[in-house]
Amino acid sequence: MVDQPDLEDYRRQARTWLAANLKPRDQGQSGLVRGDGSGSHTAEDYLPERALQKKLHEAGYAGINWPREYGGQGLSDEHARAFAEEAAGYRTPELGHAGGTTYGPVSKTLIRHGSPEFLARHLPRILSGDELFVQLFSEPNAGSDMAGITTRAVRDGDDWLITGAKIWTSGASYADYGMCLARTNWDAPKHRGLTWFAVPLRAEGVTIQPIREITGDAEFCQEFLDEVRVSADEVIGEVDQGWTVAQTMLLVERGAGRDDPLNMPPAQAAEIDPFLLELARAAGRAGDPVARQAIARIHTADWARGELGRRLTGLLRSSDKPAAGIASYWKLAAGVHDPLRARLVMEIGQGMPLVWRGDDGRRAALDYLNSRVWSIAGGSNEMQRNAISERVLGLPREPSFDRGKPFSEVLHNARRWLENT
Repeated sequence: MVDQPDLEDYRRQARTWLAANLKPRDQGQSGLVRGDGSGSHTAEDYLPERALQKKLHEAGYAGINWPREYGGQGLSDEHARAFAEEAAGYRTPELGHAGGTTYGPVSKTLIRHGSPEFLARHLPRILSGDELFVQLFSEPNAGSDMAGITTRAVRDGDDWLITGAKIWTSGASYADYGMCLARTNWDAPKHRGLTWFAVPLRAEGVTIQPIREITGDAEFCQEFLDEVRVSADEVIGEVDQGWTVAQTMLLVERGAGRDDPLNMPPAQAAEIDPFLLELARAAGRAGDPVARQAIARIHTADWARGELGRRLTGLLRSSDKPAAGIASYWKLAAGVHDPLRARLVMEIGQGMPLVWRGDDGRRAALDYLNSRVWSIAGGSNEMQRNAISERVLGLPREPSFDRGKPFSEVLHNARRWLENT
């Protein structure tokens, strides 16, 4: 058991270290600007950010509440939150989508399901910035059916050979590993017979193709795996039990298990967002009742969303095993609210955010272009509603033609149906 330092002493020490070692956030931008039409950033662009992550790790401020035996500090969630609060005004590592995935859903899933040997091999390198992970989860032909994947893994001696295709992988172009879900047993029902692997993204047989987005960025990627050889030591969890691991990842990705204010839902909006008021004035609409009503709608929704986040955070922290659908409330709120908010901002400014006030206006335009992200990514709004209705409210499940059938039979029946239509 690690001795837990006094929280206020820890906070003061962190404050001193931050002031001596990091730049204030407004004086140390990384230059990794998204949405400028230049495409994706290269692995070399992130080398300074990895170095900054290593600096945090060497000082003991990475993995504060991660297990000590795997490179973390073994301290409490309260210590992690205290450091995050103190660090909020400083320029911390900006490792893009791959960083968010690595230190969010991937790491928390690995800690829960990885073997001691796997964790000892990877977690210290993750904390030091030497390894970034992405999720090789979605597939071109599976859509929102996350268990309907056809990427296959075949045992070959002490290794596995993985073949298939993945898509919508954020940050794969500069990451080091993909946490890849593959089918290892085709005679089991589709939610069984799945296994997770840590696939090195520079291995022979891996091809990564960036996908250009509406903003001009290319953060999303598609990956093709052609008999990629992966050691059996890189299996995550138990063979054929990958859906259990996937449930942990989805729970974290949708809002559960996040333990610092940099990742927590926004606090209650006590005041109207000043950006909205400045935008209305700049557009000459400060007295326009239509614009004022739009501002009121945004403020009301911001407040309600903040209260929802606070409520869900309390529920998730107070239970060791929260209901699997609880996190879906937060994910659904983002998927519904973000597009509405972004559209209303553009209506208030009547197009002005595209040209107004430099970065602030540019950010508003990007928010509009990206506003549908959370209605799809990590499970669509429809999937979240299903999770809430079935897993929280206990309503009947939707009819399913493939429940309990071997996945190979499901595919055969689907092909035959398509041939006859």
